[in-house]
Amino acid sequence: MENTTHSKQDNLDKRYIRMASIWAENSYCQRRKVGALIVKDKMIISDGYNGTPSGFENICEDGNNLTKPYVLHAEANAITKIARSNNSSDGATMYVTASPCIECAKLIIQAGIKRVVYSEKYRLEDGLDLLRRAGIEVVYLEHDSGQ
Repeated sequence: MENTTHSKQDNLDKRYIRMASIWAENSYCQRRKVGALIVKDKMIISDGYNGTPSGFENICEDGNNLTKPYVLHAEANAITKIARSNNSSDGATMYVTASPCIECAKLIIQAGIKRVVYSEKYRLEDGLDLLRRAGIEVVYLEHDSGQ
């Protein structure tokens, strides 16, 4: 019985991470497009992708092709969207296409998210280390465009 539950969760994880990668396509950033979903009780309660704050021009990079310092990461956008809704991310799972940086890891911890599933490894792992230290379950799922 336990295996069925585990494979059901695996299948859900794969679907949600695919949805996060599709959501990343909304990003205007050229260097890297990242998408995030927050799921609680099998419902998507928030989403985000990396980009400039509301009201700013949708250009993420400067003239030297460096990311502008005020660009928000997908995780931060998804978490701040929760703050403007009637939902709570306490106990939720975040699906994000790139492993969270340390700044986003801090937000994830404070938002009460208990599980993070990601599909692309980033060169720095300090964000993942911090999440694990906080007792958050961290799951790496290789990106798979199939089912």
